[in-house]
Amino acid sequence: PNQPSVVLTEGSNTTLSCTYNGSVYSLHWYRQKPGSKPEFLLLIDESSKHVTKADQPHPHMSIRLHDDKRVDLEISCAAVSDSAMYYCALQPT
Repeated sequence: PNQPSVVLTEGSNTTLSCTYNGSVYSLHWYRQKPGSKPEFLLLIDESSKHVTKADQPHPHMSIRLHDDKRVDLEISCAAVSDSAMYYCALQPT
């Protein structure tokens, strides 16, 4: 499958969207920098909409939940340190 690529300039904003079908228990966002293991960013409990962030949260990242089974990861004021592959993972019910 094609992996969409986003190229940003420092200080700009972007939204990464994860759309899913069916019923899920939770949705997770991770990022992986080259040569490193995946880093947990946050998880959303689908039924309660409760968001659990990483122990060291990223203050310029926020989450937006939509009723149409879409979850957006919003990155504001992007920095070089945000360069990574971002993954959305679903835990089915």
